[in-house]
Amino acid sequence: MIKRVKRELVYRGSILDIYDDSIQLPDGKIEHWDYVEHRKGAAAVVAVLEDGRLLLVRQYRNALNRFTLEIPAGARDSVTEPTSECAARELEEETGYRCDNLEFLISLKTTVAFCNELVDVYVARNLIPSKQKLDEGEEIELEAHTLEDLCEKIYKGEIQDGKTVAAIMAYKNKYHL
Repeated sequence: MIKRVKRELVYRGSILDIYDDSIQLPDGKIEHWDYVEHRKGAAAVVAVLEDGRLLLVRQYRNALNRFTLEIPAGARDSVTEPTSECAARELEEETGYRCDNLEFLISLKTTVAFCNELVDVYVARNLIPSKQKLDEGEEIELEAHTLEDLCEKIYKGEIQDGKTVAAIMAYKNKYHL
């Protein structure tokens, strides 16, 4: 039986904590595994324009040192904030659109090998123009793509963000089969 025998905080960040876990293996040997705790969870949105194209954001991602194409998403303000409220807020902040009726699509654990991050994904239709409200230092370009174009970008490796890939494929499976 594998069991965790100790968890030691190594780093506390603004949205995540990093731990060194001592894990006892079935043979009794102790190994050290990294664990990243995403404290608040997050939400994301598949934003569907009136013509059926999906609205995505292109933004810089430091971990990759490049810009990526993703669905709008962000962390909850607190662990008690409903993910639907977070999704609605992120939709408006990042895209400048709002939606009065989000539909739950899928719940994801993004990187189960070392992190507990949970992202609930919603679908937003009947978008209502509003105003983009970017965070300080945030630079986002909006792009609208057909579902077919996005699937092609996924298979070509042009879209690699896990939540975006899973959300687009779930949306396609649920609404376009």
